[in-house]
Amino acid sequence: MINIAIDGPAGAGKSSVAKAVAAKYGYIYVDTGAMYRALAYKALENSIDIADAAMVSDMLSSTKLDIAYNELGQRIILDGADVSDYIRTAAVSMGASDISAIGYVREWLLDMQKDIAKNNNCIMDGRDIGTTILPNADVKIFLTASVEERAQRRYKELIAKGEDVTFEAVIEDVKTRDYNDSHRAVSPLKKADDAIEVDTTGMNIEQSVDAIVKIIDRSTKGE
Repeated sequence: MINIAIDGPAGAGKSSVAKAVAAKYGYIYVDTGAMYRALAYKALENSIDIADAAMVSDMLSSTKLDIAYNELGQRIILDGADVSDYIRTAAVSMGASDISAIGYVREWLLDMQKDIAKNNNCIMDGRDIGTTILPNADVKIFLTASVEERAQRRYKELIAKGEDVTFEAVIEDVKTRDYNDSHRAVSPLKKADDAIEVDTTGMNIEQSVDAIVKIIDRSTKGE
């Protein structure tokens, strides 16, 4: 199996790029961030305090999370319902950052993520794929961009979805997520020693995909 790990900070374009690259190679795309978003979504919907370890643990004990694939790509099935279209709000985004810092939550998802990679050619993106989830991945990429560009991308995405947000609020959210993700005690965001860094500042989606494809081809095909 070919496993490709793409890590990087919020708003770097990991999901869009990884999805496009996976389609190009015919691999499965695994958005691990969506898993954490789904758990954060459930916590928010049920007024569960993510800072309360006991409440989150109880929630997990009654949670069933699955990944399905159809013509729309990866779908997140939470307790039997497809929540893929409900987990991209700013509130869920921040909740996902908080809940992903909890060690036992990451352990709860670890086996599912590793099993997918073991049984499929896949491109998996997240914060700690190359360092923790798939330390032996065939290709490791650290995808990044300037804070301003990442915030601008996120702002446009939220406005397009009808969210009532300001650019100033989004850039502060991005900075906060960067700090939280890189300073958490469990599996913090960091570039793996053997990862190739790709800075997409100033690049569009097509240029970013081309850059990643060239790296994968060189690494897996000797090109």
